[in-house]
Amino acid sequence: MESFEWQAVLLAFGLTVFAGLSTGIGSAFAFFSKKIDVRFLSGALGFSAGVMIYVSMIEIFPKARQTLESVYGATTGYWYTTLAFFGGIAVMALIDKLVPGPENPHEARGVEDMHTQQLGEDNGELLRMGIFSALAIAIHNFPEGLATFISALDDPALGVSIAVAVAIHNIPEGISVSVPIYYSTGSKRQAFKYSFLSGLAEPLGAIVGFTVLRPFISDTLFGITFASVAGIMVYISLDELLPTAEKYAEHHIAIWGLISGMAVMALSLLLLA
Repeated sequence: MESFEWQAVLLAFGLTVFAGLSTGIGSAFAFFSKKIDVRFLSGALGFSAGVMIYVSMIEIFPKARQTLESVYGATTGYWYTTLAFFGGIAVMALIDKLVPGPENPHEARGVEDMHTQQLGEDNGELLRMGIFSALAIAIHNFPEGLATFISALDDPALGVSIAVAVAIHNIPEGISVSVPIYYSTGSKRQAFKYSFLSGLAEPLGAIVGFTVLRPFISDTLFGITFASVAGIMVYISLDELLPTAEKYAEHHIAIWGLISGMAVMALSLLLLA
Protein backbone atom coordinates (compact mmCIF):
# COMPACT_ATOMS: atom_id res chain seq x y z
CA MET A 1 0.00 0.00 0.00
CA GLU A 2 2.93 2.34 0.50
CA SER A 3 4.26 2.34 -3.06
CA PHE A 4 2.65 2.09 -6.44
CA GLU A 5 4.01 1.09 -9.80
CA TRP A 6 4.17 4.02 -12.14
CA GLN A 7 2.31 2.06 -14.82
CA ALA A 8 -0.66 1.77 -12.44
CA VAL A 9 -0.45 5.47 -11.56
CA LEU A 10 -0.33 6.49 -15.22
CA LEU A 11 -3.29 4.25 -16.08
CA ALA A 12 -5.33 5.67 -13.21
CA PHE A 13 -4.41 9.21 -14.23
CA GLY A 14 -5.25 8.50 -17.88
CA LEU A 15 -8.71 7.25 -16.93
CA THR A 16 -9.26 10.35 -14.81
CA VAL A 17 -8.25 12.62 -17.71
CA PHE A 18 -10.64 10.72 -20.00
CA ALA A 19 -13.50 11.17 -17.53
CA GLY A 20 -12.81 14.85 -16.95
CA LEU A 21 -12.33 15.90 -20.56
CA SER A 22 -15.58 14.26 -21.65
CA THR A 23 -17.05 17.70 -20.97
CA GLY A 24 -15.66 18.42 -24.44
CA ILE A 25 -18.06 15.83 -25.87
CA GLY A 26 -20.88 17.89 -24.40
CA SER A 27 -19.50 20.93 -26.20
CA ALA A 28 -19.48 18.99 -29.48
CA PHE A 29 -23.12 18.02 -28.97
CA ALA A 30 -23.98 21.65 -28.36
CA PHE A 31 -22.14 22.88 -31.45
CA PHE A 32 -23.11 20.27 -34.03
CA SER A 33 -26.61 19.17 -32.98
CA LYS A 34 -29.53 21.37 -33.90
CA LYS A 35 -31.56 19.60 -31.26
CA ILE A 36 -30.20 17.49 -28.43
CA ASP A 37 -31.73 14.00 -28.18
CA VAL A 38 -32.97 14.31 -24.61
CA ARG A 39 -34.37 10.76 -24.54
CA PHE A 40 -30.92 9.35 -25.23
CA LEU A 41 -29.38 11.75 -22.72
CA SER A 42 -31.92 10.66 -20.10
CA GLY A 43 -31.13 6.98 -20.64
CA ALA A 44 -27.39 7.67 -20.54
CA LEU A 45 -27.67 9.59 -17.27
CA GLY A 46 -29.77 6.80 -15.75
CA PHE A 47 -27.19 4.27 -16.96
CA SER A 48 -24.38 6.27 -15.34
CA ALA A 49 -26.34 6.44 -12.06
CA GLY A 50 -26.91 2.68 -12.17
CA VAL A 51 -23.21 2.00 -12.61
CA MET A 52 -22.27 4.39 -9.81
CA ILE A 53 -24.84 3.14 -7.30
CA TYR A 54 -24.18 -0.55 -7.98
CA VAL A 55 -20.41 -0.32 -7.86
CA SER A 56 -20.53 1.88 -4.75
CA MET A 57 -22.75 -0.42 -2.71
CA ILE A 58 -21.68 -3.83 -4.05
CA GLU A 59 -17.95 -3.32 -4.63
CA ILE A 60 -16.48 -0.17 -3.06
CA PHE A 61 -18.30 -0.04 0.30
CA PRO A 62 -17.65 -3.74 1.10
CA LYS A 63 -14.00 -3.33 0.11
CA ALA A 64 -13.68 -0.33 2.43
CA ARG A 65 -15.40 -2.22 5.24
CA GLN A 66 -13.16 -5.25 4.80
CA THR A 67 -10.05 -3.07 4.90
CA LEU A 68 -11.07 -1.12 7.99
CA GLU A 69 -12.30 -4.22 9.83
CA SER A 70 -8.90 -5.85 9.26
CA VAL A 71 -7.33 -2.93 11.14
CA TYR A 72 -9.91 -2.10 13.83
CA GLY A 73 -12.00 -5.24 14.18
CA ALA A 74 -15.52 -5.96 12.98
CA THR A 75 -17.55 -3.50 15.04
CA THR A 76 -15.23 -0.47 15.03
CA GLY A 77 -14.24 -1.03 11.41
CA TYR A 78 -17.87 -1.12 10.33
CA TRP A 79 -18.54 2.09 12.24
CA TYR A 80 -15.62 3.86 10.57
CA THR A 81 -16.76 2.65 7.14
CA THR A 82 -20.29 3.93 7.70
CA LEU A 83 -19.10 7.28 9.05
CA ALA A 84 -16.73 7.74 6.11
CA PHE A 85 -19.51 6.86 3.65
CA PHE A 86 -21.81 9.55 5.04
CA GLY A 87 -18.80 11.86 5.32
CA GLY A 88 -18.40 11.65 1.53
CA ILE A 89 -22.08 12.53 1.15
CA ALA A 90 -21.64 15.45 3.56
CA VAL A 91 -18.71 16.84 1.55
CA MET A 92 -20.75 16.91 -1.67
CA ALA A 93 -23.79 18.34 0.15
CA LEU A 94 -21.60 21.11 1.59
CA ILE A 95 -20.24 21.94 -1.86
CA ASP A 96 -23.81 22.11 -3.17
CA LYS A 97 -24.75 24.40 -0.29
CA LEU A 98 -21.89 26.79 -1.06
CA VAL A 99 -22.46 26.91 -4.84
CA PRO A 100 -25.32 29.22 -5.98
CA GLY A 101 -28.39 27.35 -7.27
CA PRO A 102 -28.62 28.70 -10.87
CA GLU A 103 -24.99 27.82 -11.60
CA ASN A 104 -24.98 24.54 -9.67
CA PRO A 105 -24.58 21.53 -12.00
CA HIS A 106 -26.63 19.48 -9.52
CA GLU A 107 -29.66 21.72 -10.16
CA ALA A 108 -31.51 20.05 -13.02
CA ARG A 109 -32.35 22.26 -15.98
CA GLY A 110 -33.21 21.53 -19.57
CA VAL A 111 -30.22 21.96 -21.86
CA GLU A 112 -32.57 22.04 -24.84
CA ASP A 113 -34.10 25.28 -23.55
CA MET A 114 -30.81 27.12 -23.95
CA HIS A 115 -31.09 26.95 -27.74
CA THR A 116 -33.84 29.58 -27.67
CA GLN A 117 -31.17 32.27 -27.32
CA GLN A 118 -30.19 34.07 -30.53
CA LEU A 119 -26.62 33.23 -31.55
CA GLY A 120 -24.16 36.00 -30.76
CA GLU A 121 -26.74 38.10 -28.94
CA ASP A 122 -25.05 40.18 -26.29
CA ASN A 123 -26.44 38.74 -23.09
CA GLY A 124 -24.33 39.33 -20.02
CA GLU A 125 -26.57 37.24 -17.80
CA LEU A 126 -26.26 34.21 -20.08
CA LEU A 127 -22.49 34.61 -20.29
CA ARG A 128 -22.29 34.88 -16.52
CA MET A 129 -24.32 31.70 -16.15
CA GLY A 130 -21.93 29.81 -18.43
CA ILE A 131 -18.80 31.03 -16.66
CA PHE A 132 -20.19 30.35 -13.20
CA SER A 133 -21.39 26.94 -14.36
CA ALA A 134 -17.81 26.18 -15.43
CA LEU A 135 -16.52 27.22 -12.01
CA ALA A 136 -19.20 25.23 -10.17
CA ILE A 137 -18.53 22.13 -12.26
CA ALA A 138 -14.80 22.47 -11.65
CA ILE A 139 -15.45 22.50 -7.89
CA HIS A 140 -17.63 19.39 -8.15
CA ASN A 141 -15.19 17.61 -10.46
CA PHE A 142 -12.31 17.91 -7.99
CA PRO A 143 -13.50 15.16 -5.57
CA GLU A 144 -14.87 13.16 -8.53
CA GLY A 145 -11.36 13.12 -10.01
CA LEU A 146 -9.90 11.79 -6.77
CA ALA A 147 -12.63 9.14 -6.61
CA THR A 148 -11.91 7.93 -10.14
CA PHE A 149 -8.16 7.95 -9.60
CA ILE A 150 -8.15 6.08 -6.29
CA SER A 151 -10.55 3.46 -7.64
CA ALA A 152 -8.46 2.87 -10.76
CA LEU A 153 -5.25 2.76 -8.75
CA ASP A 154 -6.54 -0.06 -6.57
CA ASP A 155 -8.49 -1.95 -9.26
CA PRO A 156 -7.96 -0.95 -12.93
CA ALA A 157 -11.04 -2.86 -14.14
CA LEU A 158 -13.19 -1.12 -11.54
CA GLY A 159 -11.56 2.17 -12.45
CA VAL A 160 -12.56 1.76 -16.10
CA SER A 161 -16.21 1.26 -15.14
CA ILE A 162 -16.22 4.27 -12.85
CA ALA A 163 -14.41 6.43 -15.42
CA VAL A 164 -17.00 5.58 -18.07
CA ALA A 165 -19.86 6.39 -15.69
CA VAL A 166 -18.29 9.70 -14.67
CA ALA A 167 -17.56 10.52 -18.32
CA ILE A 168 -21.22 9.98 -19.27
CA HIS A 169 -22.41 12.24 -16.49
CA ASN A 170 -19.87 14.92 -17.48
CA ILE A 171 -21.36 15.25 -20.99
CA PRO A 172 -24.45 17.26 -19.98
CA GLU A 173 -22.25 19.33 -17.69
CA GLY A 174 -20.15 20.25 -20.72
CA ILE A 175 -23.34 21.25 -22.53
CA SER A 176 -24.47 23.42 -19.62
CA VAL A 177 -21.16 25.34 -19.79
CA SER A 178 -20.68 25.68 -23.53
CA VAL A 179 -24.22 26.45 -24.72
CA PRO A 180 -24.80 29.70 -22.78
CA ILE A 181 -21.29 30.96 -23.55
CA TYR A 182 -21.62 30.07 -27.23
CA TYR A 183 -25.01 31.73 -27.59
CA SER A 184 -23.96 34.87 -25.74
CA THR A 185 -20.63 35.38 -27.54
CA GLY A 186 -21.02 33.51 -30.84
CA SER A 187 -17.59 31.99 -30.22
CA LYS A 188 -17.20 28.21 -30.26
CA ARG A 189 -13.60 28.68 -29.19
CA GLN A 190 -14.59 30.54 -26.02
CA ALA A 191 -17.30 28.04 -25.22
CA PHE A 192 -15.01 25.05 -25.69
CA LYS A 193 -12.25 26.70 -23.65
CA TYR A 194 -14.41 27.10 -20.56
CA SER A 195 -15.87 23.62 -20.96
CA PHE A 196 -12.36 22.16 -21.33
CA LEU A 197 -11.04 24.03 -18.29
CA SER A 198 -13.91 22.87 -16.09
CA GLY A 199 -13.10 19.27 -17.05
CA LEU A 200 -9.42 19.72 -16.14
CA ALA A 201 -10.44 19.95 -12.49
CA GLU A 202 -10.93 16.19 -12.51
CA PRO A 203 -7.30 15.20 -13.23
CA LEU A 204 -6.20 18.12 -11.04
CA GLY A 205 -8.17 16.60 -8.16
CA ALA A 206 -6.40 13.31 -8.81
CA ILE A 207 -2.93 14.90 -8.81
CA VAL A 208 -3.49 17.02 -5.71
CA GLY A 209 -5.23 14.24 -3.81
CA PHE A 210 -2.56 11.66 -4.61
CA THR A 211 0.27 14.08 -3.84
CA VAL A 212 -1.21 15.02 -0.47
CA LEU A 213 -2.27 11.53 0.56
CA ARG A 214 0.62 9.46 -0.76
CA PRO A 215 2.98 10.03 2.23
CA PHE A 216 0.20 8.97 4.58
CA ILE A 217 -1.09 5.97 2.62
CA SER A 218 -2.12 3.15 4.95
CA ASP A 219 -4.88 0.58 5.16
CA THR A 220 -6.84 3.00 7.35
CA LEU A 221 -6.57 5.91 4.94
CA PHE A 222 -7.29 3.71 1.96
CA GLY A 223 -10.42 2.25 3.59
CA ILE A 224 -11.73 5.66 4.64
CA THR A 225 -11.06 7.07 1.17
CA PHE A 226 -12.92 4.24 -0.51
CA ALA A 227 -15.93 4.55 1.79
CA SER A 228 -16.00 8.31 1.13
CA VAL A 229 -15.79 7.69 -2.63
CA ALA A 230 -18.84 5.42 -2.36
CA GLY A 231 -20.74 8.16 -0.55
CA ILE A 232 -19.73 10.77 -3.14
CA MET A 233 -20.90 8.60 -6.03
CA VAL A 234 -24.22 7.72 -4.41
CA TYR A 235 -24.87 11.40 -3.70
CA ILE A 236 -24.07 12.40 -7.30
CA SER A 237 -26.40 9.69 -8.58
CA LEU A 238 -29.35 10.59 -6.36
CA ASP A 239 -28.93 14.36 -6.35
CA GLU A 240 -27.85 15.04 -9.95
CA LEU A 241 -28.06 12.15 -12.38
CA LEU A 242 -31.50 10.68 -11.65
CA PRO A 243 -33.35 14.02 -11.21
CA THR A 244 -31.83 15.30 -14.47
CA ALA A 245 -32.63 12.06 -16.28
CA GLU A 246 -36.24 12.31 -15.08
CA LYS A 247 -36.45 15.91 -16.23
CA TYR A 248 -35.21 15.20 -19.75
CA ALA A 249 -37.59 12.38 -20.60
CA GLU A 250 -40.31 10.10 -19.31
CA HIS A 251 -39.86 8.22 -16.04
CA HIS A 252 -39.28 4.73 -17.46
CA ILE A 253 -36.43 5.79 -19.77
CA ALA A 254 -34.45 6.94 -16.74
CA ILE A 255 -35.36 3.83 -14.73
CA TRP A 256 -34.47 1.38 -17.51
CA GLY A 257 -31.22 3.26 -17.98
CA LEU A 258 -30.58 2.85 -14.24
CA ILE A 259 -31.32 -0.88 -14.32
CA SER A 260 -29.20 -1.35 -17.46
CA GLY A 261 -26.26 0.38 -15.80
CA MET A 262 -26.56 -1.89 -12.77
CA ALA A 263 -26.83 -5.00 -14.97
CA VAL A 264 -23.79 -4.08 -17.08
CA MET A 265 -21.76 -3.30 -13.96
CA ALA A 266 -22.82 -6.57 -12.34
CA LEU A 267 -21.94 -8.56 -15.47
CA SER A 268 -18.54 -6.90 -15.80
CA LEU A 269 -17.71 -7.65 -12.16
CA LEU A 270 -18.78 -11.30 -12.61
CA LEU A 271 -16.69 -11.71 -15.75
CA LEU A 272 -13.65 -10.11 -14.14
CA ALA A 273 -13.98 -12.01 -10.85
